[in-house]
Amino acid sequence: MGTLSNTPQETQSQPAEWSPSGNPWMIAVSVMIATFMTVLDSSVANVALPHIAGNLSASTDESTWVLTSYLVSNAIMLPATAWITRRIGRKRLLMISIVVFTGASLLCGIAINMPMLIVARILQGAGGGGMQPLAQSILLESFPPKQQGTAMAVYGVGIVVAPVIGPTLGGWITDSYSWRWIFYINLPMGVLALFMANMFIEDPPYIKQAFLGAIDYLGFGMMAVWLGTLQLLLDKGQEADWFGATWIRWTAVISLIALIGFIVREFTSRDPIVQLRILANRNFGTGTLINVTYGFVLYGLTALLPLFLQTLMGYPALDSGLAVSPRGIGSIVSMMVVGWLVNRVDGRLLLACGFGIMGYSIYLLSHINLGISMASVALPNLINGFAGGFIFVPLTTMTMGRLRKEEIGNAAGIYNLMRNIGGSVGIASVTTFLERGSQTHQGYLAANVTAGTPAVVAMLNGLQAKFSSGGTDPYGAHQKALGTLYANLQQQASLLAYGDNFRLLGFLSLLCIPLALFFRRVRKHGRPEITGE
Repeated sequence: MGTLSNTPQETQSQPAEWSPSGNPWMIAVSVMIATFMTVLDSSVANVALPHIAGNLSASTDESTWVLTSYLVSNAIMLPATAWITRRIGRKRLLMISIVVFTGASLLCGIAINMPMLIVARILQGAGGGGMQPLAQSILLESFPPKQQGTAMAVYGVGIVVAPVIGPTLGGWITDSYSWRWIFYINLPMGVLALFMANMFIEDPPYIKQAFLGAIDYLGFGMMAVWLGTLQLLLDKGQEADWFGATWIRWTAVISLIALIGFIVREFTSRDPIVQLRILANRNFGTGTLINVTYGFVLYGLTALLPLFLQTLMGYPALDSGLAVSPRGIGSIVSMMVVGWLVNRVDGRLLLACGFGIMGYSIYLLSHINLGISMASVALPNLINGFAGGFIFVPLTTMTMGRLRKEEIGNAAGIYNLMRNIGGSVGIASVTTFLERGSQTHQGYLAANVTAGTPAVVAMLNGLQAKFSSGGTDPYGAHQKALGTLYANLQQQASLLAYGDNFRLLGFLSLLCIPLALFFRRVRKHGRPEITGE
């Protein structure tokens, strides 16, 4: 994630001869430590969710708040970063973000209940949301033009490596020590990042100029209320039987009113915090819609797989992380391939190819069963990661490629905001579909498990004989056999629900292929400089 370029005011007033007094590579290390820390935290907690839920006496769907609360607060900060930067300076905002993120990490580690952990994750997301766009801007300004490509390559490698090691590192720490240490490891990294930022990073002269506009506090407030209530609705809806609960209905009304108010405010305000009119640009509007869907699929899949591996397959957290981590390896390989292809092949073709590969990889996951090996999960993840490079690079290029330079900063905020919203909705949705689907399949399977079914009778007799041979009385053996049969039925129902969710995500991936046709061709020489996740 990240912003794309300097704002128009900054670009126009930047002295061409300005360069930082410190070594640019030390500046790169300083911002990359901070960025690596935030990206790592977006994935390191995934494999620890069952442990967190068990330790804090929370349900599986409640534990997903650990992920979604981080994403929402992170998203809210994205469009506000440029405004705050011009008010207090880029270096100061970066250091404040590091302090907030590091302090919130400590609170996450010492959390005594789920509400405390969720509040801490909200603070973490707010701090992380500021660090990522700032890191890219600082890198672009600190290196001369001929070295900016190298700087962006370093930036890209850092944000790809973090998701690769995140699940594995999180699993190892959770199994070897405690889930709390996945947050404590941020403390030394945060202190080091803060020290290096203070020592090596400096604001260019034009950043120190006074900001003349007024921050759109009302628009920002309504956006925060809309996103917060929407996430509350999504996360608690399943537990509260959705609109059967009065407070859910009121939350939905408040969210809708806040959304409408936010849209009206942004279209009528002289200095809106988000320029929504940019969505009228055909490429940007199409790319944003695809980006929301991509976020839904990507984050939904990221949430489902660790739950499947740990709750149904019985994998420890480390093995769960190892099974998922090949996705990052595939991403690194595809980034190199797409980097060579992007200037030679139509981006729409690359994008369609990427979503086709992603759909195929998720289709493979929809056929998993309880007897599979780790390779049966690792291979689809490797293919899925390979698809990511074919999606991300051309999608970002075509989405931003027909915008004017002065529109890029605002567009970046909306683009990354919508991907995060898609991810939050995706996580909440697949969790809900999993719970409801398990209940539906359980009812269907139970209707076909009767005392007159030969297979059921044979299984019960076999189980009862097994338990009786262990010294259990006939009545106790019968009860244990029934319990085992019911446990197997629940397992199969959950497995079928996971398959339904994987098929849904695969279908949404394929749905993006025809949407790619709505893009207009982007001229290579006119393409703005951009990076992303």
